Amino acid sequence: MVDELAARFGPAAVDQVVRGEVVDSAGERVTAGTRLPAGAVVYTYREPAEEISVPFAIDVLHWDENVLVVDKPHFLATMPRGRHVTETALVRLRKMLDLPELAPAHRLDRLTAGVLLFTVRRDVRSAYHALFAQRQVVKIYEALAPVKPGLSLPLTLRSRIVKRRSILQAVEEPGPVNAETRVELVDRHDAVGRYRLTPSTGQTHQLRVHMNSMGVPILNDPLYPDVVELPPDDFTRPLQLLARTLAFRDPLNGKDVRYESGRALGQ
Repeated sequence: MVDELAARFGPAAVDQVVRGEVVDSAGERVTAGTRLPAGAVVYTYREPAEEISVPFAIDVLHWDENVLVVDKPHFLATMPRGRHVTETALVRLRKMLDLPELAPAHRLDRLTAGVLLFTVRRDVRSAYHALFAQRQVVKIYEALAPVKPGLSLPLTLRSRIVKRRSILQAVEEPGPVNAETRVELVDRHDAVGRYRLTPSTGQTHQLRVHMNSMGVPILNDPLYPDVVELPPDDFTRPLQLLARTLAFRDPLNGKDVRYESGRALGQ
């Protein structure tokens, strides 16, 4: 068994066997004398790949005994997923503020900046999760995108958006509507418009898909209309999408609250 591991994964795998870090499908430690049948499965700990540091800070907008509201920068994932683990808003904030029970009440895409709400304590999570599940939160986004002659706005888009596992792009398909976005053009400079986007649902890539479907894809979008391969350490072209406003009635004290991002979009 050890010879097989060494042949496949090198001397480091043998060291893991010695340290007791390799187990079989029953959870029993694999040792130098272990014999397993052909096709048997073993499990070993693998060090995560070194992450590229995101060179932007998280700004705290509000912090009390129940919630933490931050202004997330572009390129920083909300929570660990895939190759992004330590360079995420959740892990950074837990360490920075010593909040071991911190958890996101919702999620922003890694490439989207703006207002993000966390719960501070485990016992209040369900109350704030319910706000989003029951669509009791007003979310307003801002985006920069081309101005399309002849496009009549404001407009409310309703469609079915599906995001399949391992496929980078989400797509619109026939079927029951699960995504709704109101789109308004609030300003323009030459051929670039500043749009206000108000979603009433929260499908993956919803705003990006809806803007692209109108023929005005958000500037610097590496997925829509076409997938563009970018170096993972290229922070020079942030997606021009910002979660500008988050507003709701606090479920614990009944107060109406509104949080605004202090960030600005630029091409």
